[in-house]
Amino acid sequence: MIFENIALAFGAVFEFRNLFLMTLGVTAGLIAGSIPGFTITMAVVLTLPFTFGLTAVEGLATMIGVFVGGLSGGLMSGMLTGIPGTPSSIATTFDGFPLARSGRPGYALGIGVWSSFFGGIMSAVLLVTLAPRLATIGLEFGPWDYFALVLFALTITASLSGETLIKGIIAGMLGLLVATIGEDDVNGVERFSFGNDMLANGFSFLPVLIGLFAFSQLLSDIQDTETARKPLMDAGDAKGVKVEHWNAIKAIFKSWTNVVRSSLIGVFTGILPAAGGSISNILAYDQAKKASKESHKFGTGHVDGIIAPESANNATAGGALITMMALGIPGDVVTAVMLGALLIHNVQPSPTFIVDNPELAYSIFIAFFLAHFIMIGMQSFCLRAFLLVVRIPMYTLACVILVYCAIGVFALNNIQDDIWTLFIFGVVGYGLRLLGFPLAPMILGVVLGHVAELNLNRAVTISTTGDQFLLDMISRPWSLFFLILASFSLMFPFYQKHRSSKTWTVFFPPVLVLALSIPMFMMDGTVRTVIAFGLIAIAGYLVVKAGRRGFRVDPDDTPLTPPA
Repeated sequence: MIFENIALAFGAVFEFRNLFLMTLGVTAGLIAGSIPGFTITMAVVLTLPFTFGLTAVEGLATMIGVFVGGLSGGLMSGMLTGIPGTPSSIATTFDGFPLARSGRPGYALGIGVWSSFFGGIMSAVLLVTLAPRLATIGLEFGPWDYFALVLFALTITASLSGETLIKGIIAGMLGLLVATIGEDDVNGVERFSFGNDMLANGFSFLPVLIGLFAFSQLLSDIQDTETARKPLMDAGDAKGVKVEHWNAIKAIFKSWTNVVRSSLIGVFTGILPAAGGSISNILAYDQAKKASKESHKFGTGHVDGIIAPESANNATAGGALITMMALGIPGDVVTAVMLGALLIHNVQPSPTFIVDNPELAYSIFIAFFLAHFIMIGMQSFCLRAFLLVVRIPMYTLACVILVYCAIGVFALNNIQDDIWTLFIFGVVGYGLRLLGFPLAPMILGVVLGHVAELNLNRAVTISTTGDQFLLDMISRPWSLFFLILASFSLMFPFYQKHRSSKTWTVFFPPVLVLALSIPMFMMDGTVRTVIAFGLIAIAGYLVVKAGRRGFRVDPDDTPLTPPA
């Protein structure tokens, strides 16, 4: 029966009309993703009306094409202009832009494209094999668990700050402050509005993001008269740019553990409702940096700094589809639109969706696979069109990009306040750049501040007392799991710095693994109990290994920070 359903799904997906629509969808997504301010969500929403006259398979396949193309399109503008096309490409710019500007744009683009491909394919495999089981994890999360997850994510500020830890923490706190401006979503109380209507409404995330990254980058690029008259890339260099597919694939296979880890982070984040690629790409970047023995090179054009976020953001799409198909719960805004498309065609996603609509379900699986292969083919074509743009003199290009950014942020809510937000945070971002403050922690604070406040408010309200809230935070297994990760994440920069000289660093990995086994034991299910015993076994192995060295630091470990 399964093979019959797969055969029917293959027949439906590989029809010429459907392949043509998917190709159009991927191309539209690539273009939309490469335009700062024009989000994937906006592209999918604009696609929705065109699917009304299509079959359910054709409509969803087209939107999946737009989804996958948009996730991959954001890397083009992020790498070639330093401006992330989408929120899920924020971390890609950290190393992609420096690598492209160092004279290897084709190599940087190849790493990004193929990382997106492999991340998407891995999530597609999980989508097919583990959809019902993985989706149930999302149902276990309460406000305490979401708040603990955000606390863990906020500890990434230390990793994103590089050598300027204090400035990074200040920038992150500034981002959290920005997120609290406006009405409280739970109680409707105004904060920091000072009687101003614009402040009372708060700041939308996208105008803040575009202002901090795009406008401040443009101001930096044109601050010098001679530089402003030059194109972003010389005509000769731009003409010769080709995606270095083979070199990129070889580099990715050398970092296959990074690909697997980042893809799993992306899938897990996608399963959690409302988390999305804007969180998963930064989480994956942070974990890649912590696992690397060359962490000090991150931010200067390191390959692993591109592989991690690009693998994660495409894998997030698979996780979001898992939640939508298995539970009928949209994993993010894009899958919420897809859910609406299913309802238009009288299909109700639920735990029995795959059983009740096998042909449609397997068509979604196959379309998600196929969209990544189409994306690889169309990326080179779209790159040629994008390279025509970067040959334009910088002062002209800056004006055009700024206009498109303004149009994009205005189209979100159709209010002028969003344009003023873009301008204000562009100036703030430019000032922070001049003073040496990293912008990534501030963006992280803006992204996570709203989620943290909302879930903290809900958790405190349900717990009724402060003591009960603290008890709930440590008695719920997922909350405890993320609190443990957050605690060790805060200590990790010190571990990296001293792992070749201080004895206490020998015990850091086994204690971390052993601590994580505690919440796993607290969870229901035989599989999780087995995982807990596995973690204890790993901790024991690490202790025995250290004991054979007399609990001395590993002489093969070298400092992960540049020598003074």
